[in-house]
Amino acid sequence: MTPTDTWSVGARGDRLRGMDLSPLEALTTPAALVDLERVEANLRRVAAYSRQHRLHWRPHTKTHKTAELTALQLAAGAVGVTVATPREAELMATVSDDVLLAYPPVGASRLAQLMALPRRTRLMVALDSVEALQGLSHAARDAGRTVGVLVELDLGMRRVGVQTPADAVALAHRIAAMPSVTYRGVIFYPGHVRAPVEQQEAAVKEQTARVREFVDALAAEGLRPEVVSGGSTPMLWRSHEVEGLTEIRPGINVLNDRNTAALGACAWSDCAFSVLTTVVSTAVPGQVVVDAGSKALAKEEGLAPAGGYGALLDRPELVIRSVSEEHGLLDVSNTSWRPRVGDRLRVVPNHVCAAVNLHERLHVLRGDTMTACWPVAARGW
Repeated sequence: MTPTDTWSVGARGDRLRGMDLSPLEALTTPAALVDLERVEANLRRVAAYSRQHRLHWRPHTKTHKTAELTALQLAAGAVGVTVATPREAELMATVSDDVLLAYPPVGASRLAQLMALPRRTRLMVALDSVEALQGLSHAARDAGRTVGVLVELDLGMRRVGVQTPADAVALAHRIAAMPSVTYRGVIFYPGHVRAPVEQQEAAVKEQTARVREFVDALAAEGLRPEVVSGGSTPMLWRSHEVEGLTEIRPGINVLNDRNTAALGACAWSDCAFSVLTTVVSTAVPGQVVVDAGSKALAKEEGLAPAGGYGALLDRPELVIRSVSEEHGLLDVSNTSWRPRVGDRLRVVPNHVCAAVNLHERLHVLRGDTMTACWPVAARGW
């Protein structure tokens, strides 16, 4: 039996059965932690922002991959959810009846999973090709359901999306003419914008101009989009400045991470996810080795000027300067602080989406009390 199997949640909190340690102390590290009070504050903030600017909030659940966090987002005011995989769609459809797959639905197995979603699920899909459209239309027809479609636009990310307004018009006409699919509008992802929030003026103006160009071309053909879906966490708080936007799909902001804080899109105190890790060695001068390596934090370069792969939650100036699979090297060369072997630390990773995907469960805290353990049920598949 693992430590997470030995505790239960009751009306008066968590208690270990037959152990002297608290549930948090008894966890085997590395372990993923979520600060529920910070999550709730993050949700209140984005919900208020969305209401103020009359934007629909459709959070991207690829960040956390849990039904429990999705339920909290919906309760806070989200209109539906965004997903990246059929497995995420399956899980999120258990708590939401409005699902957007922001990924081209190419392939028979992917389409079969989507068509098997509950009938009550209002499914919408983003795509940028006739090939993907034809496959979706045929699958929806055979399943006896109708699927909404958004035309994916490339506004600078250079990953997916039609390139010109003429391309968007042509694809929208094909959607309108196909059986079992309905043209709903357009979608884009400004993931290429990684400038600090206060330096995003040029990006906001460029997106506004490009969105207007596409929308005007579609409107001229009688295809004015009902939905103009965009937004990202780095640009979240400037989304209302992109004229014509109707919907935002931030994912990271529910938990936040070191990259988001580095861009000024959240405060360090808004970071609700961390990895609990144990000091396993202090033998090499100037460094502390912890048991959270690339398999717990993700080996992804960050946006913080100090570099590295994460920073301590309570000492953000101290950075995990390198990682191997099971080792993280914490740089303590410029501080007199020295943890001891066996001490436990909490690390905020650079990119929370990649880190969460490495863990089977999220251990949920309210203050210093562990109140729940949520499976990251949409991992893999």
